[in-house]
Order: sequence, then structure tokens, then C-alpha cells
Amino acid sequence: MRKIVLITLLSFICCNNSKSEALPKDYNAKHTEALAFCKKNGFNEDYYFLIDLSIHSGKNRFFVYDFKQQKIIDQNLVTHGSCDMLEDNDEKWEKAKFNNKNDSHCSAKGKYKIGKRDTSAWGIKIKYWLHGLESSNNNAVSRVVVLHSWDAVSDKEVYPNYSPLSWGCPAVSDAFMTKLDTKLQKAVKPVLLWIVD
Repeated sequence: MRKIVLITLLSFICCNNSKSEALPKDYNAKHTEALAFCKKNGFNEDYYFLIDLSIHSGKNRFFVYDFKQQKIIDQNLVTHGSCDMLEDNDEKWEKAKFNNKNDSHCSAKGKYKIGKRDTSAWGIKIKYWLHGLESSNNNAVSRVVVLHSWDAVSDKEVYPNYSPLSWGCPAVSDAFMTKLDTKLQKAVKPVLLWIVD
């Protein structure tokens, strides 16, 4: 009888642990900080973009969060930088590394102001300049780290496969970029993009 109770208890604990690991992350603190930042700095207070590079690149990790509805209203895949120019990066597919140096090909964490709409050689031929607002990403313009699309990026999750690697740009699918472009063209104030890990 003791063995049955013990087995039942262990299976309950194991099952509950696996379920809790599958739950999405709680970004409420990030959303609160983002809204306060937008209010203080004259940014768009309708929505912002959150990119969580701690998530596997084959899963959705680019989130459009609506401040008024207080929920994520869209999400999709996004690339991270290969980070292999200044040093070997054997984990480049599995784990994003960060560096703000020119020619590093790394992603850079922190808050960005989404700037001018411009033409691109990639995807739907549209890009948005990203202006890094922190010491961790303030070289974004000189590094030409921009928000753009790339036809190599899927519009649906590909896990356990990985998304392709970029040279530091957050690149999304053509279809997702079309949606983002429509939103950004209507924005009266600058939109916040925040890359976290």
C-alpha cells in the first residue's frame, strides 16, 4: 500500500512540474515597466514589441503587447545574431549571445526606439531603423541592426528546428513584417521594441 501511495505521489509531482514548465512566462513586470517608460518618454502608449531571446528560436518569441487590452495580441518567430565574428560561438543555434560591438554579428539586449521606415534588400524590402537607448545596444545604428523580414524565417513555429541566424538583426517572416509595417505606419508616436533574455 505504501508503494502505491508513493508512486501516485511521485507521478503527481512529476506531472505537475512538467505542466508548470510548459506554461508561458509571466511578463507582467516587463509590461508595467514598458508602459511607464513609454509614458515618461513620449512613446506610443497603445502597444510595444517584446522579444525574449531566452526562448528557443523555433518558438514564437516576438510579442506584440497591447497596453489597453493588457494582453499579447500577436506573436511570431524572430532571429537572433550568430555572434560568430569576434569569437567562435558553438552554441549559436541554441543560445543567443549578446555584444554591442561593430561587426560582432551578435544580438544586443535593451530598449530600442523604432525609427525611420526605409527600404531593405531583404524580405518585403522594408526595414525600420532601431535606435538603441541603453549602453548595451547604443551602437545599433552604426551596426545597421534593423527590424526587417527575411523569407527564410517561417511564419509558424518550427520547434524543435531552429530559425536561421542573422547578423544581429531581429528578422521576422514576410507575413509578420507586413502586419508590423501596417501598425508602425499608423503610429503617431515612436514605438518601443525591447529585447530581453
